[in-house]
Amino acid sequence: MSSPDIPAQGILPARIIADYCARGMIRLARPADNDQIQPASLDLRLGDWAYRVRASFLPGKRATVAERVSELALHRMPLTDGAVLETGCVYIVPLQESLKLPKGVAATANPKSSTGRLDIFTRVITDYAQEFDKVPEAYEGPLYAEISPRTFPILARTGSRLSQIRFRAGASLASDALIRQLHETEGLIASGDVNIDNGLALSVDLSSFAAEGPVGFRAKRHAGLVDVDKKAALNVADFWEPIWQRGSLVLDPDQFYILASKEAVRVPPAHAAEMVPFNPLVGEFRVHYAGFFDPGFGHSSGNGEGARAVLEVRSHEVPFILEDGQIIGRLVYEPLTEAPASVYGQGIGSNYQRQGLKLSKHFKPFDPNIR
Repeated sequence: MSSPDIPAQGILPARIIADYCARGMIRLARPADNDQIQPASLDLRLGDWAYRVRASFLPGKRATVAERVSELALHRMPLTDGAVLETGCVYIVPLQESLKLPKGVAATANPKSSTGRLDIFTRVITDYAQEFDKVPEAYEGPLYAEISPRTFPILARTGSRLSQIRFRAGASLASDALIRQLHETEGLIASGDVNIDNGLALSVDLSSFAAEGPVGFRAKRHAGLVDVDKKAALNVADFWEPIWQRGSLVLDPDQFYILASKEAVRVPPAHAAEMVPFNPLVGEFRVHYAGFFDPGFGHSSGNGEGARAVLEVRSHEVPFILEDGQIIGRLVYEPLTEAPASVYGQGIGSNYQRQGLKLSKHFKPFDPNIR
């Protein structure tokens, strides 16, 4: 039987996250932002300082992050008035949130959707960590963000939100059996055949968007600066090359692409989903930096009628041909401990409900008639 601190098994919804904040199990250096708590996750805010370090690292079971930063830091820069984080560099930023989790509760972090769509490689680190983005059960201590912009230099500041954290009570309840049950009752994809094997398969769309617009976008090298806190401020053409070719796409090594799934997916209101790491045996590429899908994404409860999964794709060492309809990722679903009071797209400032092929919120709408 669960205690008040440890809810029933599953992903913790916004109500419990807010309760943890109020009771000091999630510690906030500053009062929470009004929209910081999402239906099944908490946005994490950058603190006052960024440390440029020589290389990415994990502290290991005998060291804190602060101890490793003291050894590896090249310099420290204030974020209070904003600072430019350059491409190809690695930065460690203490976050404004720290944790004192109860026994039985662990957490997982991920980049926010907008962070992934900007090719900002971002991971969360805990003291004594041996894995990125994993917070062990009953962890007590600070959180840090490792940030490495890959394509665009970024302007970030104290309070910028690049990462999010999801809390889980007990072991994961994700399973193919759960996905099959949900698909029978909710219709997890709007149409077409369903492929369930270690998750719900998603395939890449390199054809259907071409009639009214591009099938994807390729990031331009040596583009300008992106302010991570400004919405609809940038012209697409200054940063992205639209891809009009249908049917197949050659992924160039170390280039970054924004593509979309053929499937319009739904996440029921009492569940959350995550894009799992892609199997490297079926292609030399990485897909989807930002893997969390909130309750109500693409679902009628959040004023959605199915939403495409936007795919952040980067090839590895060799060119790779991606074909229309090729499986490119898999979604796993987990139940929440209770239904959230609000869901994605339900008047909470959600940026990507009912999305098709969509760049991050920082860009003005793309006009496909201008080539």
